[in-house]
Amino acid sequence: MKISRNLNLPLLVLVFVLLVAITQAGADNSRGGTRVFNFLKIEVAARPTAMGGAFTGVANDEAALYYNPSGVAELEGKHFILGYHNSIFDMQSGFLGYVHPLGEGKKLLAYVNYLNYGDFIRTDSAGVERGAFSGSDMLFGVGYAAAVNKNLKLGGAAKFIYEKVDEYSATGFAVDLGGIWTFNNRRTSCGLMIQNLGAQLGGFTTGSEKDPLPLRFKGGVSTRPKGLPLMLAADVVLPTDNDIYFSIGGEYLNLKPLFLRLGWTSYGDNYKTDSNKDNLAGFSGGFGIEYKRMQISYTISPQAELGTSHRITLTGGFE
Repeated sequence: MKISRNLNLPLLVLVFVLLVAITQAGADNSRGGTRVFNFLKIEVAARPTAMGGAFTGVANDEAALYYNPSGVAELEGKHFILGYHNSIFDMQSGFLGYVHPLGEGKKLLAYVNYLNYGDFIRTDSAGVERGAFSGSDMLFGVGYAAAVNKNLKLGGAAKFIYEKVDEYSATGFAVDLGGIWTFNNRRTSCGLMIQNLGAQLGGFTTGSEKDPLPLRFKGGVSTRPKGLPLMLAADVVLPTDNDIYFSIGGEYLNLKPLFLRLGWTSYGDNYKTDSNKDNLAGFSGGFGIEYKRMQISYTISPQAELGTSHRITLTGGFE
């Protein structure tokens, strides 16, 4: 069977990323916790989270603008995404995104991500309480996606980052670059993503040393096996501040307008504390309900002793 040159390139790149990631598996990464703006690692949408975060090779709905912006090139008309995340330790976040058509196979995208850390008690050196303070993060993103041909889509986004803790603040700038290749059978696709490529612009104090961002390299594959009402996905993620981790997920498609989802990520090992709650760390599950051109999705994600996260996302399209 002859394979075209157009197919060889994305396949070779994906294989290279996977091989590099696998060679790093099991390494004792001493760079954990050395990056700034760690909220950039937090999932923002219910459907990808329910699938363990394995969405780089899926990227076929509005959540793609954050997980792999190239995927929005295939969406028809205007689209929106609105998400809410009730996280651990009273943290809450919201996500709002919009996709606007610029022509056939060309899309402009924009989004805002906000995270509030809740209130903290301020104490002096003697342990006496001196009121409370709070912290928050905000991300503004704008990008572009285009279909190069019927198989290949490319996209990217520029992100401005702002973080504030008490009266201190920091800013940063980053870009995301992604691509997705859909095979001729239209059932299988593979994706690549470079996420958070950038730098801290200003530190929390004047003249302070600037920390690097949590840069990540991601490769993913998704497929709908012939004859089965399933969509299966897998991701491999190589972060620059932690060990390699893997994500797998699935979506059951035979109950429309109801969709059932389940996923697991080895990143859940970071939440384990040798307690009886460790068994579910890394697992996630959820569902989606479709109505006309809209879908509401819910996901629950246990995080061992840290608690449990809940996400709800509304997505949709309109003319």
